[in-house]
Amino acid sequence: MNKDELIFCPLGGSGEIGANLNLYAYGSEDNQKWIIVDMGVTFADDSLPGIDLIYPDPGFILDKKNDLLGIVLTHAHEDHIGAVTHIWPDLKCKIFATPFTAALIEEKFKEKKIDISNHLKIIQLNGKINLGPFKIDFITLTHSILEPNGLCITTPSGTVLHTGDWKVDPNPLIGKNIDKEKLIEIGKKGVLAMICDSTNVFSEGRAGSEADVRDSLARIMELKTKKIIVTSFASNVARMETIFYCAKKTGRNICLVGRSMHRIYKAARKCGYLQNLIEPLEPREAKKIPRDKIIYLCTGSQGEPMGAMNRIVNGIHPDVFLEKGDSVIFSSKIIPGNEKKLYKLQNLITKEDAEIVTEENAFVHVSGHPNREDLKDMYNWVKPNCVIPVHGEHRHMKEHANFAKKMQIPQTLLIENGDIIKIYSDKTPKIIDKAPIGRMYLDGSVKVSEDSQSIKERKNLSINGYLEVTLIVSNNGKVKRPIISCKGIPEDEINQNFIFDMESEIIDTCRSFSLQSKKQEKNLIEVLKQNCRKMVKERTGKKPYTNINIARI
Repeated sequence: MNKDELIFCPLGGSGEIGANLNLYAYGSEDNQKWIIVDMGVTFADDSLPGIDLIYPDPGFILDKKNDLLGIVLTHAHEDHIGAVTHIWPDLKCKIFATPFTAALIEEKFKEKKIDISNHLKIIQLNGKINLGPFKIDFITLTHSILEPNGLCITTPSGTVLHTGDWKVDPNPLIGKNIDKEKLIEIGKKGVLAMICDSTNVFSEGRAGSEADVRDSLARIMELKTKKIIVTSFASNVARMETIFYCAKKTGRNICLVGRSMHRIYKAARKCGYLQNLIEPLEPREAKKIPRDKIIYLCTGSQGEPMGAMNRIVNGIHPDVFLEKGDSVIFSSKIIPGNEKKLYKLQNLITKEDAEIVTEENAFVHVSGHPNREDLKDMYNWVKPNCVIPVHGEHRHMKEHANFAKKMQIPQTLLIENGDIIKIYSDKTPKIIDKAPIGRMYLDGSVKVSEDSQSIKERKNLSINGYLEVTLIVSNNGKVKRPIISCKGIPEDEINQNFIFDMESEIIDTCRSFSLQSKKQEKNLIEVLKQNCRKMVKERTGKKPYTNINIARI
């Protein structure tokens, strides 16, 4: 029988932290309607030279775009919205978001010179939308950004709760408290499955409140007598407001440094947040203020090479600089993978005889994700029939499933990217198929697949260097002295003359080929590549990316 089915399929964000892209479908095989929940990026590491952003390959849903009803965004973190501008042009569907998220999406499309106004639909907080068989109810939650939403997705087969990112913050400072009553009401009606954040499942207790961080930061700053530089996630508007509060309380001016910090500040103001604060100074004006009367709030809390904090510490920022006795506060956590560059940055700060305050030696940060006690609260409110952990590495998701079982949740299901899960109305959700998955890289401004030749070549170049040989061939087929150039190949006293030896090897090889024939020319190029790489390997241990050119005159 060709019955209607409720399907969930993550293309990104399950088995990893970041690059969230989730699909829901409802209908029969020949008449399925789809929605996308979130469309995020993750960031490349040193193993991918030249690549900044990575996002899930959307090929599976692109094939179904005629049955796609829209993209629904839970909140404005880059790992949930960062891929929208890269994927949407191939979909051209409606985008649904609450005001703050919509403001940032609009800015992203403006940068790409795309008018999104006819497709971007702003949903008020706690609003509802109907998309075909999906009735979607936005639920106000708390997180480390404005307007985080859970989604109650109701279909004829039953209800799924997609939590997005959240925690239980009793005093979030900006925005409303988590809508506990609404979650309880949803739970009473019955929830077939809860697709739930797993990031902090190993952490005992509660994630903590922004209000407590504000009190602690105010006490810390009251003791400082020189310049204060704070770096934090620009997206954490509550933390931004806290720094404004601390500046006013300590009789200091405030200056925002970094493009993202200004972008988030403007978007928050546009949506009615960050009102009645002291006016931030421009960096050029802030230079004139005495050291004990200024706080700088900067981007670059993860040691990003182009972040404001890195530029300040390395002395290349035009208006902000670090001096002996200044205090640098990292009001953030270290995202796994960023330790090396962040510790390098902190060592440079220490060499300048400035004081460093981090979460390792002071209470300056709380996470935006649920600890174990927060998860218990959510389970008790919603009482789902099944918990499906997402938003975590495999170790997080496995621990989350085990924890849910301990908390008497009837069923759990471990999944990974690409799993197609059927959510039944009368039994446990089940993996029924596998969707094709992959990753797309943003290489400069060009989208390439993970097996792109340009990536492979750049990796080779970064490891082995580059060798180029140009042969000049006269009309009678004679080869003149080859022109050899190389980059990134190590030299020492023993192998510094290997270029001259290579010239002789190239000329000897050419003598055994007739360059009047195009076929012979092709064969010569292949043999030269092999011989040249072999010689460099023997002399230096490197096998360079090698290019042979033949120019006829």
